[in-house]
Amino acid sequence: MAYFVGLITTDGCLSSDGRHIDFTSKDYELVDLFSAFFEDRNRIGTKGRGAGPQRYFRIQLGNVRLYRWLLSIGLTPRKSLTLGVLQIPDHVFADFLRGSLDGDGSLSVYQDPVFPNSLRCYTRFYSGSGRHLDWLQMTISRLWDLKGFQTHECRVYRLSYAKRASEEGVVRTPADDILR
Repeated sequence: MAYFVGLITTDGCLSSDGRHIDFTSKDYELVDLFSAFFEDRNRIGTKGRGAGPQRYFRIQLGNVRLYRWLLSIGLTPRKSLTLGVLQIPDHVFADFLRGSLDGDGSLSVYQDPVFPNSLRCYTRFYSGSGRHLDWLQMTISRLWDLKGFQTHECRVYRLSYAKRASEEGVVRTPADDILR
């Protein structure tokens, strides 16, 4: 469940009607997995964003109990800019983090331009809310003693972990392998 809360936190939203949870992604398989987990029989639709031709896959769940529980752990409607601390227990935080990574995160590996025989590796998390990334960074530091750094560009905050932290901590945690 913590994994799916990570997905909802990043690529989902709570509608203002008090009952619907929307999940949208470019990845059909991820939306299908989301639907199967919640045993939802609604069909997966598509929608566009902006003026481009890109289509996204979308599912909407109608579940008042789940909606209220998500509110109780800190999610809110229109959360993008206001998201902050979430009540995620430490023992499932790695699963939540993997959901966040699959939603609004990235892993990148590329040739180091300074040392050609080396690779650079970064794990990054993105959010419209700096407060949420502050909480994410503090929790990762507390649980795994990893040091990340934040940047802010054009309405988006980015939390990055460079090679050592990215390889040893965020990808392979002592508590749980979040890439299982």
